[in-house]
Amino acid sequence: MLAEPLAAERSVVGFLTALRHHGLAVPVGGSVLFVEALGHLPSGPDSVYWAGRSTLAHSPAEIEVFDAVFRNWWLGDASEQPTYMGVEQRTINVDTADDAEPDDVEPPDTDTDTGSEDADETRSLRFTALESLRARDFATLDDAELAQIAGLLAQLRLTGSLRRSRRRRPSRHGGRPDLRRTVRASMRTGGEPLRVHTTEATARPRRIVLLADISGSMELYSRVLLQFAHAAVTSGIPVEAFTIGTRLTRITRELTIHDPDRALDRAAAAVPDWSGGTRLGLGLRTFNEQWGVRGMARGAIVVILSDGWDRGEPAELAAEMRRLRFVAHRIVWVNPLKASEGYEPITRGMAAALPFIDDFIEGHSLDSLDALSTLVAAELSR
Repeated sequence: MLAEPLAAERSVVGFLTALRHHGLAVPVGGSVLFVEALGHLPSGPDSVYWAGRSTLAHSPAEIEVFDAVFRNWWLGDASEQPTYMGVEQRTINVDTADDAEPDDVEPPDTDTDTGSEDADETRSLRFTALESLRARDFATLDDAELAQIAGLLAQLRLTGSLRRSRRRRPSRHGGRPDLRRTVRASMRTGGEPLRVHTTEATARPRRIVLLADISGSMELYSRVLLQFAHAAVTSGIPVEAFTIGTRLTRITRELTIHDPDRALDRAAAAVPDWSGGTRLGLGLRTFNEQWGVRGMARGAIVVILSDGWDRGEPAELAAEMRRLRFVAHRIVWVNPLKASEGYEPITRGMAAALPFIDDFIEGHSLDSLDALSTLVAAELSR
């Protein structure tokens, strides 16, 4: 039998930590689903096993690791083992060629004796590996797939929206009269202003400020989000990048190197609180007092990359979000957990910040980061 009640928070957290220690990628969304599943199942090792198997393991290799950790953590040396469900074996032929025609797929053999118990069902599928990877949750990718994502992010060029500038330029299509140029030109025609010169307003890129949460709960997403920040900083538009953990750290200078690996190594060396706690309110207060309210956030698009878990006081976070709302042009909150089925922003930090957010979007996949880029670029049309 189990050493402690199944609903004990310490046992569940310890089990999730053991899974991560043995190399199993356990995203925050999967942990939340696991705990919710336990609340709907009766007590017993079988319930814990299938709740975790369904929400935390996603491949045969991960199932093998999950089974070993489960037996060690929950059952110890007990003889009681979970009941394993029989899985129907099927053979799938996968065609990964992007330019293959549907006629190239070999049709199933119609002469196969479907009544035989030993006959395996064979199906042929076609898919584009890149399209599948773009929609995958970062927390479920292996090292090779994360390297592919890094290559795609290195090619990303963020386009910012434009804002009206105080500078003006000569115009040939009307606008505000330019008396100085008009009078100067009239000196060449005996003082007669034959043409009225005009000026028009100019536009300049709107500044983008990225605040990336690098706390322990964001560990599976932090590196990819910093790769996105590096692509933004090197895109040629005014971008400022910060990390928020137990403190605020400005990493814009470290990310200006065009080599992504060197830039991320420099940023990691500059951040003293990597994978620590989260003090969003304190971090935003530091940003507002030292940079934001003084000018950096004025008229800017502020993008906060965080799951909303905060160890600070919600009142402090709400107060700093209100200050930021007064000076920023738009506040976008990117939350990887938003893609989880049934997710609701009910954590203390997320609930405190939500009233001051203009856009609340997902940030778990490459497609979601593309949507963020489109949202930032589309600000001009608003």
